[in-house]
Amino acid sequence: MNRSFSSQTLPEEKRMKVIDVHNHVNPRPFLEAVRAGHSWYGFTAEHGELENPRNHWTLEERITEMDRLGVDIQALTVYGDFNKYDQAPEHTKAAVRACNDEVAALVDEYPDRFVGLGILPMQDVAASVVELERAVTDLGLKGVTIKDHINGNTLDEPQFLQFWEAAERLGAVVEFHQGSTIVAQRIPRYFLENTVGNLVERVLTFGTLVHGGIIDRFPKLKVCLLHGGGYVAFGVARMDKGWEAAKLDYMVKYSSEDARQSISRPPSQYVGSFYYDCCTFSESTLRFLIDTVGIERVAFGTDYPCPMEMVDSVNWVNSLGSLTCSEKQAILSVNPALMLGI
Repeated sequence: MNRSFSSQTLPEEKRMKVIDVHNHVNPRPFLEAVRAGHSWYGFTAEHGELENPRNHWTLEERITEMDRLGVDIQALTVYGDFNKYDQAPEHTKAAVRACNDEVAALVDEYPDRFVGLGILPMQDVAASVVELERAVTDLGLKGVTIKDHINGNTLDEPQFLQFWEAAERLGAVVEFHQGSTIVAQRIPRYFLENTVGNLVERVLTFGTLVHGGIIDRFPKLKVCLLHGGGYVAFGVARMDKGWEAAKLDYMVKYSSEDARQSISRPPSQYVGSFYYDCCTFSESTLRFLIDTVGIERVAFGTDYPCPMEMVDSVNWVNSLGSLTCSEKQAILSVNPALMLGI
């Protein structure tokens, strides 16, 4: 492939708005409650990464920090700690509504700097559809962030079909973010539940949504696999091999025959059906992701202000010598805007 590389930063007159599709915020009512020594819908100071001092900032202080970092718009979502699928649905539904109301309120205060993504009580699929409708239609949120599995159930299972139908019909973005990981069950040390487990969960989500026929059934879905899609770019060729090998008669004993059960194309032909953020921490990894999934599918995401965030991400993207100016513009501005519909 012929490609002209440039590390040049975009000229100011051509600079479009930088949009961060992956960042987090604590609900202000939660912060007020825990500072007063109370809980908020059962959440205490142990939740929401309160040890991170930046989570105590006011909205105005957050905007000042965005200006310093060169970020024009953030797609706000609450921390994953507030996405509780293992609690009674009625309790979770109340907390979810409060979180989504708060995100919408933050957006309303500074609509030129923020858009919102909600959360859902996914252990109750019918209630999740109702809340998704409310979040998008009434609150004006752009979509939701959910976890890779719902108490061990992956999102290709039949009970989630009504959720996917609603997400496609509403044009809602569905971002996948880490919950509990299978790596944590085996090796609960060295922080591997995050540094490895997070990436494993994302490729499992890709594999189940593709092999389970969800992407074919709902082709207009806007699904974003955060953290650079995990190991998708690196593992999809092996998935192709499994899909091809599944037609061999003797492979039935390996339980691989269902790799072809719901799809007539190899998994690599689905990578362009997803969005991915650029939160990869490595130029070579980002370059490989772009070359695998297509530049039009990679959006700017930072995981701000978490300990695992991409630090000074705008300058980092602009400094990469293996990206052309048009590719930088696509990542920082064009693709996030298309994904979020702004």
